[in-house]
Amino acid sequence: MANQLADETSPYLLQHRDNPVDWHPWGERALALAREKDLPILLSIGYAACHWCHVMERESFEDPKTARYMNRHFVPVKVDREERPDVDAIYMEAVQSIAGQGGWPLTVFLDPDGVPFHGGTYFPPDDGRGMPSFMTVMEAVVKAFDERRDEITAQAGAVRTRLGAVSLISAREGDLDPELPAERAAALVGLADPEHGGFGSAPKFPPASTLDFLLARGETEAVELALDRMAAGGIFDQIGGGFARYSVDAAWQVPHFEKMLYDNALLARTYLHAWQESGHERYRRVAERTLDWAMTEMRDPAGGFYASLDADSDGTEGLFYTWTVDELREVLGDRAELAMTTYGVTASGNFEGRNVLHLPSGAPPDELDPVVEEVRAELLRARAGRVRPSLDDKVLCSWNALMISALAEAGAVLNRSDYVGAARECADFIWADMRDSQGSLLRTWRNGEARLNAYLEDHAFLLEALLCLYQATFAEEVFGRARGLAESMIDRFADRDRGGFFSTSHDHETLIARRKDIGDHPIPSGSSSAALGLLRLANLTGERSYTRQAEGVLKLLAPATARQPDAFGHLLQALDLYLSPPRELAVVTPGPELDRGQMAPMLNVVHSRYRPRLVVAAGPDGTSVPPLMLGRRAVGGKATAYVCEGLSCRAPVTDPNQLEEELDADHD
Repeated sequence: MANQLADETSPYLLQHRDNPVDWHPWGERALALAREKDLPILLSIGYAACHWCHVMERESFEDPKTARYMNRHFVPVKVDREERPDVDAIYMEAVQSIAGQGGWPLTVFLDPDGVPFHGGTYFPPDDGRGMPSFMTVMEAVVKAFDERRDEITAQAGAVRTRLGAVSLISAREGDLDPELPAERAAALVGLADPEHGGFGSAPKFPPASTLDFLLARGETEAVELALDRMAAGGIFDQIGGGFARYSVDAAWQVPHFEKMLYDNALLARTYLHAWQESGHERYRRVAERTLDWAMTEMRDPAGGFYASLDADSDGTEGLFYTWTVDELREVLGDRAELAMTTYGVTASGNFEGRNVLHLPSGAPPDELDPVVEEVRAELLRARAGRVRPSLDDKVLCSWNALMISALAEAGAVLNRSDYVGAARECADFIWADMRDSQGSLLRTWRNGEARLNAYLEDHAFLLEALLCLYQATFAEEVFGRARGLAESMIDRFADRDRGGFFSTSHDHETLIARRKDIGDHPIPSGSSSAALGLLRLANLTGERSYTRQAEGVLKLLAPATARQPDAFGHLLQALDLYLSPPRELAVVTPGPELDRGQMAPMLNVVHSRYRPRLVVAAGPDGTSVPPLMLGRRAVGGKATAYVCEGLSCRAPVTDPNQLEEELDADHD
């Protein structure tokens, strides 16, 4: 049977449509073929920006001999992990339990029923360096499948049992410990890298959600060290803005060069929050450069944002972003020496004879040198003439929701109407073009075609995004969408027996296990995002059912935060919000229409600090959307603010200075 990927929309799958391998997309058709022929399935999972995925394709999947062996002895199946996070999560967990580690490309061998019995990640074309070749692995699997089927069946059964265990965990009874956020914050500070910031050693991933939690708990020293080192390192694109996915070293100097939409959305918000809390202009600048990069390079004309940029260009990893001394001199002439000093450039380089630009000082300056800015602009213009990294131009619902949150919040805080406008346009695009005829969300869109049922993370991230967008626009329509989405999420994903949420809905394809999202690394889990979104919605509506649903998640997952707190940054934010007194602010302007001019001084107070435990509603006299606004009236013909706790409000204030005193007293 020939390669079956030509009709797919995923750029990653389409990259493999001309392989001599008879790839099938994931689905019942491939599983049925495996059962019919009694062949094992060779499942290969990757994504378009993955460097080692491209390497394995060149070495093995484009090799006719390897392809013939695959086609003869297996049913080969190719999956884009970004389209199918459910498939990826199940088989990644399986490989981690079998091989002790995971990563991409993920290579998994399944029995004809789709149950894994062996796997690994990248396999080279030849034996050596302590690694078996891909051919050696395949031959061993075929031999075992043919001669030791009973062992294969037993191994697959054991893996299946382990995979199903997570969904059987039940939420604990009793109250959550109110000291838990403080204890986890202290533990995280103890785990932090005291020299370079962040957590762990190489490879090192930007811990945006964990830093946000620490910032909310007042642990500014650990947060600022990490933010400074990342912003000064090669993981941040010093010329064009935006962050790479991770650093291969502990000092954030040399990145793995792919740029993912989700990292940049999350990090932009973290730097924005750090600017609100510290006033350091360098954090504001990093946030804006990151969002400006996304607006410039990642935005589809329809309103959505693309998934990622590849690590490679012209067949070489990092070539687009790195420089030699000669290249700098050719572009800059006499100013090349300034660039070399500013960006740590040497003749020998720091990456395969070339230089990843970074700031040797360890932190960006708060005040920019105009000459350095001119040099940066010249390098950006020169770089634009290079062969660009490949773009994965699919639009993913959940990742776009993260960008909506970042743009909406940054737009409101920084008074950037272009950001708020882009956030609203993206949200409207999802609502119009990424739902089916029954109004259910879809996972992915490309070239006018939306497909695949959306997952918990799509619903939860979009719920948080719509609440951020509401607090930037105070549009009642946006709030209505958020509330309707929350109800749909609960109906489709809630585990009513054991608490929490499943990552797939009741009408998703049935896989070998129905999982629950747990950890927040590298992006928030659907579970923690659902909890945080529902808690904020509860604060805006007074609806206790939302709080109870969030409680189920928190009681289910809180015990896991003790073992690895740095893997639960978003969940810890939700726990912190749940265990803190609720804080709401309702702002009313006189007249039948919302007067943003009158309201602006009040909102300036709100945005002057990072206030993660506060939700804000606003509207004209007489509005009751959201319910927090019910019965609030403007006083004396002025914009009037009501500071509330659990919808029970203090006396109204019309003086922004008095509002600041009340909010700062709560903040401290």
